[in-house]
Amino acid sequence: MSIGLIGKKIGMTRVFNEDGEAVAVTVIDVSDNVFLQQKTAEKDGYTAVQVGYDEQKESRLTQPEQGHVKANGGKAKKKILEFRLENDDQLPEIEHPGLDIFEEGQWVDVIGTSKGKGFQGVIKRYHWAGQPASHGHMMHRRPGGVGAGTDPGRIWKNKEMPGRHGNYRKTVQNLKIVQKRDEDNVLLISGAVPGSKGGYVVIRPAKKKESLVQDLKAKEAPAEAEETSDS
Repeated sequence: MSIGLIGKKIGMTRVFNEDGEAVAVTVIDVSDNVFLQQKTAEKDGYTAVQVGYDEQKESRLTQPEQGHVKANGGKAKKKILEFRLENDDQLPEIEHPGLDIFEEGQWVDVIGTSKGKGFQGVIKRYHWAGQPASHGHMMHRRPGGVGAGTDPGRIWKNKEMPGRHGNYRKTVQNLKIVQKRDEDNVLLISGAVPGSKGGYVVIRPAKKKESLVQDLKAKEAPAEAEETSDS
């Protein structure tokens, strides 16, 4: 896993690319990211870095959290996250990660918590089609029969039923960084990301997109080698 950033969703807008096309983007604030601790394979058994974001009062931390922050010379943070690395050679030398970690045009994954929807029925929660809406039918948006008959005579586990919806941890993959604005310390990322305005998100380099690009390059390499040999 590569080093990522913690950010706060500000909202959505749109920008125009070089071709004059409007691109919907989400604005994410990534200022005030700090490396709180570096873990090494020799001392901790694995390699990782802890990133803190968004300062808060020290009195709001538990005593173990206060001791951890003071031991590493940092300040109290609302959000602390650990990014694991493959080896100690990948440990960063800087103290304040920022926009330099990412490049414009880079593919990223964004992790956040989706908006809570409260108690919802099966149509909104599981996208059911619903029952007939005419000819005297009295059950339009209700789930209908949920039993399993005489045998086994009970409701199966994991049966889709009405209940609490939303407030899920979601990962949106393969989003592109459209712009980096150094003066504002924000990233403009294409498309929508989970959560409401002011919600915390995690931005990391894309896991699947990079492998897809590498596979395509590997397939193109033999073809280019054959063309050069024929010429």
